[in-house]
Amino acid sequence: MELFDKQKNAVGQGERTLLVYIELPTNRHIHNGMDEFLELAKSSGLNVIKNLKVIRNSAKAKHFIGSGKVVELAELVKELELDLVIFSAELSPSQERNLEKDLECQVMDRTGLILDIFSLRASSFEGKLQVELAQLRHLSTRLVRGWTHLERQKGGIGLRGPGETQLETDKRLISVRIKNITKRLDKVHKQRDLGRKARIKNELPMVALAGYTNAGKSTLFNAITEAEVFANDQLFATLDSTIRRVILPASGEAVIADTVGFIQNLPHDLVAAFKSTLEETSQANVILHIVDASDEYHIEKIEQVNEIIVDINADKVPSILVMNKIDCVKILNRDWTEIKWQDFPCVDFSTHRCWYRVTLSGIS
Repeated sequence: MELFDKQKNAVGQGERTLLVYIELPTNRHIHNGMDEFLELAKSSGLNVIKNLKVIRNSAKAKHFIGSGKVVELAELVKELELDLVIFSAELSPSQERNLEKDLECQVMDRTGLILDIFSLRASSFEGKLQVELAQLRHLSTRLVRGWTHLERQKGGIGLRGPGETQLETDKRLISVRIKNITKRLDKVHKQRDLGRKARIKNELPMVALAGYTNAGKSTLFNAITEAEVFANDQLFATLDSTIRRVILPASGEAVIADTVGFIQNLPHDLVAAFKSTLEETSQANVILHIVDASDEYHIEKIEQVNEIIVDINADKVPSILVMNKIDCVKILNRDWTEIKWQDFPCVDFSTHRCWYRVTLSGIS
């Protein structure tokens, strides 16, 4: 039985897609926003037909964009036979419904796209619960009224409706499901806390790998621990937090944690749902901030990761910048050593080439 009377179709099946990147005063400083938006769509398996940029100083209440641009997009949808339009800005439920009505196709925002990618990549029991919790919280505000002809609109015997509309039923079912998932996650979190307390009791230091998505965290994790965590050149290839014990030549036994990658404007529902996973970063003894040195926008991404680290209360944990993919930088003939890295200790290496210039706390 369907939970919703109108439920968004899952994307990622090669839908013909139009991307609408909205540039606002709040994001004009982000130079790679449009390119990253395109990479997100491709990571979800969408067939991107066209990528547009719309520059606005403020949002319109009805469609977020102006009425003239809505007409232009509607013509494009018909001309290119598009199935889906995705906006980079966060749309309100009413804006999303108004756009779907006028464009006559499915519409979603960047938050919905990221949630869809997470649902595709989650593999562990905890990860799937966390993603479902975030999706339900996001969709709970986007339910569309159904069965309105059965609403109780008139009083009197023989004129009463069923007493509860389909919309109310859907909201109640979502609320029940959210409570059940929260209880199950609480049990998982208690188990995680027991493991953390055992590590503290045994005085095992923890090293957390953190950084922007697709910076090479899982590849480094596999190189250090000889694990076989899935690693690929795509955004959010790894979602599940993985922990392994290792023996460091300089300091002995330690624990290495591979965490979920960060991204600019990470949806609040995901931050809340992945709270326990992100806590691995805040509870660590040291954070290895993995950076893709070959990315021309890596300075911006360092700043964005640092902002998230502050948000999850991990800014007091000692941090070391780790410049990954240094071999690619040399191929591009770029000299990153001229850039000032604030006050962070920094090392550079390549997990792909399996060589390291600097020994890091015994990891060689």
